[in-house]
Amino acid sequence: MESIKDKTTVYDFSALTITGENKSLSDYRGKVLVIVNTASQCAFTPQYGALQELYKKYRGDGLEILGFPCNQFANQEPGINEEILKFARETYGVEFQMFSKIDVNGDNAHPLYKWLTTSARGFLGTKSIKWNFTKFLIDREGKLYKRFSSKSDPYSMEKDIRELLGLE
Repeated sequence: MESIKDKTTVYDFSALTITGENKSLSDYRGKVLVIVNTASQCAFTPQYGALQELYKKYRGDGLEILGFPCNQFANQEPGINEEILKFARETYGVEFQMFSKIDVNGDNAHPLYKWLTTSARGFLGTKSIKWNFTKFLIDREGKLYKRFSSKSDPYSMEKDIRELLGLE
């Protein structure tokens, strides 16, 4: 795994899309990003719908949402990438970019998530992701702005999203 110590923005990372292409996050330069670990069989799975609504509402203003499926929490994302994408699209109308299933905690955590969790600690200063649908808000310069817990409704990010988009 690549080192994160010399990484300063999300633009320093790349990831495989859910359809298998390597995507540099520098492709999102100048955008406001929500990065979220997702799961199809979780009590928080309906957040897909709210995330999609925020995406539809603000993508024209520069919002992008990046979904990273993860099966590290009670095996709530057991499917393969094709099944995950089909579920997200057919059940919640997801149009935002989905990426290949990854680990978000531990030795095999994706480097992006190692950077995110080191940059924005969670409740009581913990680094690790506690559950599905932890959300990270990234500003237009690729810097981490804020971390939102799984329990945070996606709409609770809207004021911050609007501010980062210059709409407030």
